[in-house]
Amino acid sequence: MIQPDRTSSRTPEPESVHLTPWDLRRITVDYVQKGVVLPKPPGHPAHAVDHLAASFSRAIGRFYPLAGRFAADSDRPGRLTISLRCGDEGAGFVHAVAPGVTVADITGPLDVIPRLVWSFFPLTGMLGTDAAVDASRPLLAAQVTELADGVFVAMSLNHGAAYGTTWFLDGCAVPIPLPFAKVEDIARRFQYPPVHECALRFSSESVKKLKAKANAEMAATATATISSLQAVLALVWRAVCRARGLAPGQETTCALPVGCRTRLKGMPNRYVGNAVAGAVGKATVGEVLGDNRLGWAAWLLNRAVASVDEASVRRELASWPENPTFKYVAECVGDPASAAVVVTGSPRFDVYGNNFGWGRPVGVRSGAGNKLDGMVTVYEGGSGGAGMELEVCVAPHVLARLVADEELLDAQ
Repeated sequence: MIQPDRTSSRTPEPESVHLTPWDLRRITVDYVQKGVVLPKPPGHPAHAVDHLAASFSRAIGRFYPLAGRFAADSDRPGRLTISLRCGDEGAGFVHAVAPGVTVADITGPLDVIPRLVWSFFPLTGMLGTDAAVDASRPLLAAQVTELADGVFVAMSLNHGAAYGTTWFLDGCAVPIPLPFAKVEDIARRFQYPPVHECALRFSSESVKKLKAKANAEMAATATATISSLQAVLALVWRAVCRARGLAPGQETTCALPVGCRTRLKGMPNRYVGNAVAGAVGKATVGEVLGDNRLGWAAWLLNRAVASVDEASVRRELASWPENPTFKYVAECVGDPASAAVVVTGSPRFDVYGNNFGWGRPVGVRSGAGNKLDGMVTVYEGGSGGAGMELEVCVAPHVLARLVADEELLDAQ
């Protein structure tokens, strides 16, 4: 366990951070797991590990709530609250060695991402609620794995954790009482079905062409511009539908996150907790896969995102404490012929800016947390510009058809 560097000025007494509806709703999912592949550092690898451990200590000294612990309290039977108590208990830190794995084994466009990547992440299998049940469990952990010719730096973060400044609608009870006798009653364990995942890479030029194609197809009817991300996701949605061999009349959905920081007035700039709503595009497979329907599918996603406005977000936040609902992974999975695509991440996140002193990352990967059939994780492109990189999870028998999809191959 790494202790936070306490050189920064702050109150010596432990403080509590109350969780918002956005935070509490996501406390039931797996820890968020993201990692970067770095080039081999100069000098002895042990020096780089010590450097990263010291840097981690300084970081959680500044963002000290992430070195705290969840605490569950009850003021009467059948009701509890969950808060983050900033007691400087520390964050997890693991040093591992994988001398038989090279950077090339796990980076770049890959038809199949090796499953061993998941072993580079700490706290795999933990739900956010686990940290509220057992106060010894950290909210944040890092793992540094030495590769044959590089270093993998991974982070696992409790999805319900918030840092410092929180924000609630006027009139919201703080902390928010939950109608449960104990935290264990909130959680639902889920047996993940087997998935394989591939890595797709779209250059800036490819993304620009896709965006232009989608907007050209909808030029006669669209009243707004289809974004680059919406065009890329429409392409992947279509390819996944084809690879799954879905019937034309079957309903299919594509769910994507919508950031709310610019949609809500009054939210402090310092608020860095969860601030995400969901948007869902829904149609039949035949509608999504029709000829010249890339633009139509992208426009469906565009309209779903546009429907998430300030009024709808405020209504959701205001009603949540009276009727709390939680994110459960099992609800994202349909029957064995699942027709859902679920998107996470964003090309706006500066993942390739994580330079620890000896060079930018050469790759980005995610762990096993929340990996479902149809999960698509989006990153910025490693070459800068408008490029994007995607990790796509599908059922094992679907993957070979997906990576051979002609429209998908032509667009990369």
